Amino acid sequence: MIRTVTTASSRAHTRARPLAASWPAHTIVRAHGEIDIATSPALRMRLRNAMRRSENVLILDLSDVSFCDASGLAVLVGIQRRARQCGITLRLAAPSRRMTRLLQITDLDQSFTIHPTLSSAIASTRRETLA
Repeated sequence: MIRTVTTASSRAHTRARPLAASWPAHTIVRAHGEIDIATSPALRMRLRNAMRRSENVLILDLSDVSFCDASGLAVLVGIQRRARQCGITLRLAAPSRRMTRLLQITDLDQSFTIHPTLSSAIASTRRETLA
């Protein structure tokens, strides 16, 4: 199961109270369960659609992913390439130990920006905006 949440941080926060700085909008896609040959086409489609709505940052929340095979890794690599071409930063958030190990074994941890939690991925976006 895949769920997409589009968050315009600056709009959400400024309604509550004015801020000195505004944050860029980011889109969060949450993946659940297994990413394999059967589910990777749906994930690819969902990520492509999310990129169309994303302004600066696309965050893929992997916290509920229990398994990922080569087809899932291929989706991640392809989406990262497409995101770069569109000027969008892709961040991976909260991968399990198993997923982290898979990214390390394949050296993809060197290619992706990986955050231990979803909140740290969002906070990183805000810090970069202030810099």
